Amino acid sequence: ERYVPDPFDARGGARLYRTGDRVRRFPDGTLEFLGRIDQQVKVRGYRIEPGEIEAVLAAHPAVGEAVVVVCEDATGEKCLVGYVVPEGREEVGSAGLRAYLRERVPEYMVPGAFVVLEALPLTAHGKVDRRALPAPEGRASGVGYVAPRTEMEEVVAGIWAEVLHLERVGVQDSFFELGGHSLLAMQVVSRIRRAVGVEVPLRTLFEAPTVAELVDRIEALQGNGAFASAPPIERVPRTKPLPVSFAQQRLWLVDQLEPGSATYNMPFALRLRGVLEVEVLRRSLDALVERHEALRTTFAEHDGTSVQVIHASAPVTLPVVELWGLSDAELVARRLAGFEALRPFDLERGPLLRSTLLRLGEEDHVLLFTLHHVVSDGWSMDVLVREVSVHYGALLRGEDAPHPELAIQYADYAVWQRDWLSGEVLQTRLEYWKTQLTGAPPLLEIATDHPRTSVQSARAASHEFRLEPELTRELRALSRREGATLFMTVLAGWQALLGRHAGQEDVVVGSPVAGRTRVELEGLIGFFVNLLALRGELGGDPTWSELVRRVRETALGAYAHQELPFERLVEELVTERSLTHTPLFQVTFSLDRVPSDYRAPTLGEVRLEPFGAAEGVAQFDLNLTLTDSGEAVAGVLSYRAVLFEPQTIARLAAHLTTLLQAMAADPRQRLSQLSLLGAHEREQVLASGRGPAATYPRIRCIHEVIAARAAHTLEAVAVVSGAETLTYAQLEARADRLACRLRSLGVGPEVRVAVCLERSATLAVALLGVLRAGGAFVPLDPTYPAERLAFLLCDSAARVVVTRSGLLEGLPTEGPQQLLVDDGRGADAPVAEPVGVPEVDPQNLAYVIYTSGSTGTPKGVMVSHRSLLCYAEAMRERLELG
Repeated sequence: ERYVPDPFDARGGARLYRTGDRVRRFPDGTLEFLGRIDQQVKVRGYRIEPGEIEAVLAAHPAVGEAVVVVCEDATGEKCLVGYVVPEGREEVGSAGLRAYLRERVPEYMVPGAFVVLEALPLTAHGKVDRRALPAPEGRASGVGYVAPRTEMEEVVAGIWAEVLHLERVGVQDSFFELGGHSLLAMQVVSRIRRAVGVEVPLRTLFEAPTVAELVDRIEALQGNGAFASAPPIERVPRTKPLPVSFAQQRLWLVDQLEPGSATYNMPFALRLRGVLEVEVLRRSLDALVERHEALRTTFAEHDGTSVQVIHASAPVTLPVVELWGLSDAELVARRLAGFEALRPFDLERGPLLRSTLLRLGEEDHVLLFTLHHVVSDGWSMDVLVREVSVHYGALLRGEDAPHPELAIQYADYAVWQRDWLSGEVLQTRLEYWKTQLTGAPPLLEIATDHPRTSVQSARAASHEFRLEPELTRELRALSRREGATLFMTVLAGWQALLGRHAGQEDVVVGSPVAGRTRVELEGLIGFFVNLLALRGELGGDPTWSELVRRVRETALGAYAHQELPFERLVEELVTERSLTHTPLFQVTFSLDRVPSDYRAPTLGEVRLEPFGAAEGVAQFDLNLTLTDSGEAVAGVLSYRAVLFEPQTIARLAAHLTTLLQAMAADPRQRLSQLSLLGAHEREQVLASGRGPAATYPRIRCIHEVIAARAAHTLEAVAVVSGAETLTYAQLEARADRLACRLRSLGVGPEVRVAVCLERSATLAVALLGVLRAGGAFVPLDPTYPAERLAFLLCDSAARVVVTRSGLLEGLPTEGPQQLLVDDGRGADAPVAEPVGVPEVDPQNLAYVIYTSGSTGTPKGVMVSHRSLLCYAEAMRERLELG
């Protein structure tokens, strides 16, 4: 550090100032020492100097003095609090101070709360007594409660309170700091649509996260006439065949192609502890099935298309299996649960809800539910359990069914979806997704332990892991700083990890959305869930913050166009289906949340507990599911057991944790700076690389090694091909002549030369000649189809192709220059003016070899002279070649 003397210190005497000192300069030029600003503290992932913020605050015209300290908010996270003393009688407001700072410092340096004081508390020595500063009032956001002032603010605040399960919400409260996330944001938008008739884009809530800001946007939309675009869902007559939804149509077609498949079974099991009234439980299921038409629906074909057939309500069958008294009753129960989960449905005959009760003891039962996905989804499971619980309690008390008849049913939604999602509405959403996904890679080429095959088992396996509370808090803080959700932040890390493992900068991950964008759909059982294809652009080596912002924009755009069914998107974008992988994406990600006020449902006095998970089937190669319980996040990485070994998946989960830790620790770090290796893995890599030292010749390139060999044994045989042989002298002479021809055509270092010849002595001459000219050869197999040869020539940007006249028919007429080895003027013809031999560096390209392309587009692997020489020397040593 450099010390600067200043003899005019305001407090008298000379003082040595240094870089990092915070000073105040008075009009007469004197300085006052205010302390150091290089005392950094880490707040929400960033290293911050509070003194620097104090200096900016003190420069505000209405602020006389300012102090910034680090406190803990209601969640235990570190946050900044600013204390200011007004200058004169001017009023100082938190909103004005925030706006002032946001223009001058990064967002992460803006305090979350401000406290206005008449004077700063001082110690006996005249310094600010930071321990005597009063604690800020209000919540974790640092904003005190401000009651709604207008009718619209009261409506919006009431909607937030309902969705977030809070007693009250103030107009300055931030939706996301109160616990909001994307799924709850969709519910807010849906309720606002119903309450005030305005279509509020989901993005608006992210851009205006307080009640006051959102109300301003809503009123602006009302002024512009932006009323709800979609018509209401109305009940339709049941007098004619009812169409299926787009999602149901796909599953019906799958069932026609693979009858008896359990791929789309949805099993779940509950442990019931307490005195159970079996008949009351069965009657509760009767009430559930009577209330929801989807549970008594089957599917048939009518005029060449699938339709829904709704049946009259009938008593539900509830078989009871007695396991009481068996020594291994619980093990048998788990096996029965597994068998039941894989038992297929008949979509034409039904029923598509099965329930079985296993009795393990007098007060110990297991209730097995299995539904077909065509009539249910994950949200439906919650509705089912909640309603059975309410019905059971009412029947025990001798009361009538507490749930009134539903205003609409799933069949009404299917008709509405078919009518609304057509014409211009459908075309607009199709155009958006086409723009987003055009050019996306069809396959995420992540390394698998076993090869893909057209017929492979869909058996799923899983690996469980956990994100610790401290990491979870840091990821939440990063999300808040970037105006994102925890889902978006973790998705950014997941896509970055997949891109690193696959060696791709373009990664598409699927993510399920509830699909219940309207309030009237929230209480229905049915197949509403949709899949969104979220494309991650990793190019340009972004920082983690930049990547989170990219993912945020992608997710918000996808949410705004989520009504387009995934099935319709696949029909539009995928022209060819593969039997080895799913279309558009092979990896999915979802984040489930457990509400802070969640209470497990009961059946009267009977407690309900999860009874493990059935093995199930894998619809995708990898599926990452996180469950956010508030303090920590639990993760499950499910996978196709036929593709991956358990240790590979465990390592992938550990890499994800390492990546998220790096992201939270320094969001300004770039992706290229990340190391995925933990301490144990790093030691493994280092240990495996500690072999005996190898001595390689100083000759730098492989053609120089051959030339040195030829200089000593010119008459020795160098090449044998059938009856033809070449000595080293002949090989060198022919390769030199070809090299001269190639150099006259502009071949030199890094220039690619395609060689399309059969295996022969001439092929050996051609390869050596290209290297001797300084170029890099690209081998082309003459037996390849013409389309593949044309692609390889174009992709490699070859300047010249060395071939013979008999092979020209399979090569494109337009493309690189052709040098024929059999036309009398070709490779063996003398060159009038020899061209100088170029200087070839070991790092220069030696050849490009293409992959088979069996899982997508062939890719060229670039190999340098150094790599080729090291490989050749290693093989000579290990195999003891002469």
